[in-house]
Amino acid sequence: MHTQKKTVLLVALLVALAALALWFVTRPVAHKTAAPAAVPVRVVSVEQKDVPRFASGIGTVLSLHSVVIRPQIDGILTQLLVKEGQLVKKGDLLATIDDRSIRASLDQARAQLGESQAQLVVAQVNLKRYKLLSVDDGVSKQTYDQQQALVNQLKATAQGNQAAIDAAQVQLSYTQIRSPVSGRVGIRNVDPGNFLRTSDADGLFTVTQIDPIAVEFSLPQQMLPTLQRLIAAPDQALVKAYIGAEGTSSGELLGEGRLSLIDNQINANTGTLRAKAEFDNAAQRLWPGQLVTLKIQTAIDKGALVVPPTVVQRGLEQHFVYRVKGDKVESVPVKTVYQDSDMQIIQGVNAGDQLVSDGQSRLKPGSSIQVLSAPPALAKTSEPQP
Repeated sequence: MHTQKKTVLLVALLVALAALALWFVTRPVAHKTAAPAAVPVRVVSVEQKDVPRFASGIGTVLSLHSVVIRPQIDGILTQLLVKEGQLVKKGDLLATIDDRSIRASLDQARAQLGESQAQLVVAQVNLKRYKLLSVDDGVSKQTYDQQQALVNQLKATAQGNQAAIDAAQVQLSYTQIRSPVSGRVGIRNVDPGNFLRTSDADGLFTVTQIDPIAVEFSLPQQMLPTLQRLIAAPDQALVKAYIGAEGTSSGELLGEGRLSLIDNQINANTGTLRAKAEFDNAAQRLWPGQLVTLKIQTAIDKGALVVPPTVVQRGLEQHFVYRVKGDKVESVPVKTVYQDSDMQIIQGVNAGDQLVSDGQSRLKPGSSIQVLSAPPALAKTSEPQP
């Protein structure tokens, strides 16, 4: 009897424990309503300013004047008065050619002129005498006419002698080779002591104008109306030249110039139009034959709304931005007017609006945000001490 009671109590205890366990398993759980976490973002303000627009192209630097210095007479090169790489001005003496033979010819022509002039003076005196005598029939008319013809002949001879002097002086001037332009002397092809001929193709060296200098470039033919408008404008359009691509680490600004002309025809094979810009080049950073990247200012947007390129997002049908509204964001459709690697001009927002520039991938309209400060500047590492 006692054993039966223990068995009943044990069964009852097990049933109670099972019921308690079942209650713990099946009891309703109280759910806590968790507030959505704020999304960390960075924001920028919409800036309003005047923004220049640019068109880009690849160009080649060209000298406005490049001259091959060649002799104009045959002779021995006696002196080279400039060094390779030297800057010279127009009219500077560059080299000399042996002039002894030409000077001798010049002296001979001058002597012949003096002889002809002396004979002419005597003939003119006789002509005057014959003219007086012919009044009283002291000399025949035939004698007088012959004397007049002699005077005319001697005048022509004197003129011929003067022409010979002028020709010799021109030849003498060719023995001094002067620079026809201001520029930089190139590599020398001939040394002093060599015999020069006018038929030599290479010449002595070149003189190339460096300042100012030009850049020739090509643009798509669709740019023709824009270029025509820029050429017709009172102020020449601004052109910037870079080595490498502008906006990259190698995109170093070499100079600023002005659009000077466009070609008179379009290349039918490539559909491009050639144009030229002129640059002041006192620092000689632009060099003939160099390839450069050009940016041409085509217009200025007055009072444009400007944001960084990372602000504008592409939707299924249009572009949009996330605008900060309190501690949340709203989606605002915008229109992109102009863009480059540094900024975008947009419409649809107001100057001073706070727009999300980083962290948009986790946002949707109405999302709570946490605005982060600008990232700290990287500390400069100290150079190792020797």
